[in-house]
Amino acid sequence: MRKLTFAFAVLASLGGAALVQPASAAPAMPGAVAAPDAVTQVRMTPMERRMMHHRMERRMMHHRMHRRMERRMMHHRMHRMNRMHRM
Repeated sequence: MRKLTFAFAVLASLGGAALVQPASAAPAMPGAVAAPDAVTQVRMTPMERRMMHHRMERRMMHHRMHRRMERRMMHHRMHRMNRMHRM
């Protein structure tokens, strides 16, 4: 927190406070209008969507495999410990 405050103080003393703009969606100057092609819509093709979905399923399957393996190992370890305590 102190470093951030110090950084703001240094910026203000160097005149860098003019660089900081308000967090507003409105343009800085009333006459300044953004070009209409500044934001373009990009759609995902059906093939891209299918590939993304397939990748997500693969990742989840991999994740489930690891979780299942961890559970089995834990279960196995518990049984082994129980057998050792019986002796």
